[in-house]
Amino acid sequence: MTDYGQDLQFGIFPSPDAAHADLVLELSAAADVAGLDLVTIQDHPYQAKHLDTWTLLSVIAARTTSVRVAPNVANLPLRPPVVLARSVATLDRLSGGRVELGLGTGAFFDAIVVAGGTRLTPGESIESLTEAMAVIRAVWAGEGAPTVRVEGKHHRVVGLHPGPAPAHPVEIWLGAYKPRMLRLTGRSADGWLPSMGYAAPDALRELNRTIDDAATQAGRDPASVRRLYNIHGRFGADGGTRGGSMLQGSPREWAEQLAELTLTEGMSTYILAVDTIDQVERFAHEVAPAVRELVDDERARRSTAVAGEATPAEAVSTRHTLDSAVAERQEDVAAERLSSPSPSASDDATPRHSGAGAHLVEVHDGLRAELTRLRDIVEQVVAGEEQAHRARNAINELTMRQNNWTLGAYCAQYCRFVTGHHGLEDRSVFPHLRRSDPALTPVLDRLESEHLVIHDVLEQLDEALVGLVSGTASTNGGGTAELKRVVDLLSSTLLEHLAFEEDELVSALDRYGFA
Repeated sequence: MTDYGQDLQFGIFPSPDAAHADLVLELSAAADVAGLDLVTIQDHPYQAKHLDTWTLLSVIAARTTSVRVAPNVANLPLRPPVVLARSVATLDRLSGGRVELGLGTGAFFDAIVVAGGTRLTPGESIESLTEAMAVIRAVWAGEGAPTVRVEGKHHRVVGLHPGPAPAHPVEIWLGAYKPRMLRLTGRSADGWLPSMGYAAPDALRELNRTIDDAATQAGRDPASVRRLYNIHGRFGADGGTRGGSMLQGSPREWAEQLAELTLTEGMSTYILAVDTIDQVERFAHEVAPAVRELVDDERARRSTAVAGEATPAEAVSTRHTLDSAVAERQEDVAAERLSSPSPSASDDATPRHSGAGAHLVEVHDGLRAELTRLRDIVEQVVAGEEQAHRARNAINELTMRQNNWTLGAYCAQYCRFVTGHHGLEDRSVFPHLRRSDPALTPVLDRLESEHLVIHDVLEQLDEALVGLVSGTASTNGGGTAELKRVVDLLSSTLLEHLAFEEDELVSALDRYGFA
């Protein structure tokens, strides 16, 4: 068994179907709001039915606040490495360090040649990829580094000034299956990114072994190579946790199966192919937390067993640990769903009991809690107990990981969280409810107009904070009094909006769901 001890991450893999561009953006926004780590997009520039990957990733990055984005994987034969390196670095800087690079040799050379690329043999493809990685990393070295000098058979870049550097150390993940590509992954890449359709779970151990051997020979720790896995599946009834088909049952089975892959095969990042928001929500809220809990519990048990030199008879088996922990978590989920509000018996429509209304209240409760924390911070500033720049830094750290993506010149993290939530409602949830129940139209019109008002108040809040940080507030008649006024306005406006939305939409959401 191999567990590299890597942190667990979860993401999605929506299809870049040009005929359903809005859906791709809605799925990405849902992943962001739900707290997933990644949104990745396949890259086939010769495919007429696909949106361009880099353009799409840029829009996704601009519309989200926390998820990282990556091509899965970039088609090197049609993406020159210098241009690719600068595209990645630019988007990484503009998104606040939220870009990674999945990279591949191309594979479908008939289509690549039709699109203007050059046909390469498997060996030439690996040579080209090796050279390209050297070019990309040299470009990323940034200002002050030596000029780029890669004189390869397939890529020759000599004398180019490097830069811009990415905002963070961008990882390069390789889509690899054959021995030579796997060895290159072990020697040089930051991650391995196979797909379940091409590398079944029972094949992972041998493929991982090839990567590990190459890493060791190159003087690298095999655990430094992240193990990612593109997965697909279908949520269904609980068919029993033993012997079930891979990712074809309940979230309970999914969680156990993915935890076992982490603990026995070392996979640590799971990227799910999705085409509905329900899949995103279930993966984010039911599967991912359970996998983390199972893996953390088993890692702690193993650590304790090693420290205490427990005998096999004293150690609880991995399977028993997984069964028990998953069962406990699923009981909690079931209890939460039973407590969700449902339409009254007098409603004409048959209730679906989706729990969507309860989820809306849960999201709103998070917003209310953060508002309380924000008010407390601002009160400290007004009382002179906290400086404005420290208060603004604290606000930037609320709710989600800090990042530098902005609305206007500056925007606090709380602003971004509210904006993400409302953006998802405006683009997905509200249109669905309009179609499902036209009588809700006046309510939805009011809510959408209130979103604009709230966002305006959020910008005023940030302007007040920036004024205090820059020292211009007092000369412009602002200062702490203006800051307190804006926070009071935000509190009354936002709390009234959330209460109205819950009064009008909880029952409707329980009846019709989010989408």
